[in-house]
Amino acid sequence: MNILVSAYACEPDKGSEPGVGWNWVMQASRFHDVWVLTRSNNRPAIERALQRTPRRNVRWVYVDLPPLLRWWKRGSRGIHLYYYLWQIAAYFAARRLDRHVGFDVVHHVTFVSYWKPTLLPLLGKPMVWGPVGGGESAPRSFLRTMTMRGRCFEHLRNAARAVGERDPFVRGAARHARAVLVTTNETGDRVSALGATDVRVLSQVALCEADIARLADVEVRHEGPFRIVSVGRLVEWKGFHLALDAFAEMRKQLPSSEYWLIGDGPARPRLEDTVRRLRLDTSVRFLGSVPRATTFARLAECDVLVHPSLHESGGWVCAEAMAAGRPVICLALGGPALHVTPDIGYAVAATSPGAATADMASAMLVLARDPLLRARMGSSARRTVAESCTWMARGDVMAELYDRVAVRSVDRVPARA
Repeated sequence: MNILVSAYACEPDKGSEPGVGWNWVMQASRFHDVWVLTRSNNRPAIERALQRTPRRNVRWVYVDLPPLLRWWKRGSRGIHLYYYLWQIAAYFAARRLDRHVGFDVVHHVTFVSYWKPTLLPLLGKPMVWGPVGGGESAPRSFLRTMTMRGRCFEHLRNAARAVGERDPFVRGAARHARAVLVTTNETGDRVSALGATDVRVLSQVALCEADIARLADVEVRHEGPFRIVSVGRLVEWKGFHLALDAFAEMRKQLPSSEYWLIGDGPARPRLEDTVRRLRLDTSVRFLGSVPRATTFARLAECDVLVHPSLHESGGWVCAEAMAAGRPVICLALGGPALHVTPDIGYAVAATSPGAATADMASAMLVLARDPLLRARMGSSARRTVAESCTWMARGDVMAELYDRVAVRSVDRVPARA
C-alpha cells in the first residue's frame, strides 16, 4: 500500500518524540511504500542515516513555514503556535501528494499528544492516529509538594488540554480515525470522550536492536556502594524531590548508599536545596545533561533506576534501564506503570505524597539488601524488553493495523449496481 506518515518530529538515533517518528517510519517501510511529511531541520540527520542504510521505498517531503513565520521560533519558544501552523502547511502538501500518489492509509505519528491538532482527516482517507498520549494528570494531593511555579505549570497544562479538546481539528481526528492508538488508559478515556470508537493501548516506548544489544552487555554490579540513578529533565512533575525524600529515609539504614541524577532543568536549584536540607551532600551527585551513550554508561555504574514521574505517557528511560538489567522503581501512574510489573520492580501506589515516599524508601531498602532479587528482576526486565518492547514488535502490530484499516475502508464502499 501507499502510506502517508505525518511526523513533525523525526530523527534517527534519538529517543522521545524524534525517535518515535523515525522508528515508526522505518517499521512502516518494512511492508509498504511510505511518504513522510516532516521538517527540513530534521533533514541532515535523516540523510546521514540513509547513507548508512538506504530505504528506497521511503520518500521524504520536507515542509517548512515561510521565514516570516518561523524566525521567532527558538527552541521551545512559540512551539505550540508554530506546530499548529505547520499542520496547516503539511495538509496542503499532503493534498498535492495525494493527487499523484493516491494514499491507501494516512497516519499521524508525532507529536505524540492527543490534544494537538492534525488536518489529515480532511484528506478523506482511512486514518490511523497515534500512539498519542498526554491524558495523564498529576494526582491532586501531590500538587502541594510543588512550588508555586510547578503548580502553575500543572494548571496551565490542564487549561491547554481543555482548549485543545475543543479544537474542531482535534475532535475531527478522534471521530474520523479508523484506529486510535493511545499510550495509556488515561489518554484512552479522554480520546473516547472526543468521539473515537476504535481505541487501543500501545506504548510508543520501544528500543532498536542495536540499543538492546549494547545494553545486554551491561553486567550486574557486585562491588561498590548501592547506587540509585534517575534520568530526565529536572522539572517538578518528574517527582525527583519525592525520590530524594525517599532516599534520605532509606539512607538512615544504609548510609553508604549513593544517588545520581542525570539531566538538567529549572528544578535543579530546588533539588540542590533539598539535598543540602536533608544533608545528602556527600551522597547525591548531579551529573547534568549528557549524551545518550554516556547515560548508558552511567546506568552500568548503578543498581536501580528510580523514575517517580507524576504524569508520563512513556518513560523511555525505564525501558533502557530494563534492557540494562536494572530494576525500576516508579509511581503507579501513566506509561511507566504499564511496563514495571512486580517481577521487574516496584510500581508504588500514588495515594499520597507521604505514603508514596515511604513506599519508595522501602523498595530502595529491599533492593539494596538483596542483590539476588536485583539480579532476578534484572533478568525479567531484559526478557520483557526483548519480547515486547522492540521496534520490530511494534512494526508487526502496525502491519496488521494498516491491513485492517484498509480492509474496513473497502468494506464501507457501496457496491455499484
